[in-house]
Amino acid sequence: MSHDHGHDHHEHAENPHSAAQWDERYSSADRLWTAQVNPALAREAAGLTPGRALDVGSGEGADARWLADHGWTVVAVDISQVALDRAAEIDSRETIAWVKADLTVDEVPGEAFDLVALHYFPVDIDRGDVYDKLFAALNPGATLLVVAHDAEGIRAHGHDPDAYFQPHDVAERFADRLDVQILDTVERGRPAGASGEQRHMNDVVLKASKVS
Repeated sequence: MSHDHGHDHHEHAENPHSAAQWDERYSSADRLWTAQVNPALAREAAGLTPGRALDVGSGEGADARWLADHGWTVVAVDISQVALDRAAEIDSRETIAWVKADLTVDEVPGEAFDLVALHYFPVDIDRGDVYDKLFAALNPGATLLVVAHDAEGIRAHGHDPDAYFQPHDVAERFADRLDVQILDTVERGRPAGASGEQRHMNDVVLKASKVS
């Protein structure tokens, strides 16, 4: 799974989602999971009018680069400075801002986004406030894109699917404030791993627009 979650403001060495742990993971490999654009983003954002986008858990920046290539101005947020430094070295253009933050505890860097995208970003089920602030950062009519491993994939990563917000939980939380276009399990198209060693091939995708 991708980035950043926790109940408190402290980062402990045993926390697998701490900044230090993510820095170590990125430092120990030439490329991890984020070297290629997520298929769901390329598919679902292709028809959107470019504007301001927030890429949550941006990793090494493939999604942010894809968005910038397609005319978006991007705020790319990650918990790992190592990943952000690597991403900025790859692409330093002014239309991408690389920002270190843990959005489970930090405020959203900016507002009035036309797209907020979260790929494999685990949010504890009792931390609805995280989604509340992300929702608040959306312009009226803007798109929220949440992509998660399916339950089988989450269990394969050693996690309990019920412990985290899943796309259907997000849709239910904002049921009267989102116009849902897609809420479905889709085939990913390639394994969610750097070298294909992970056999997870299904994503659950929520694509919805904020009701103005």
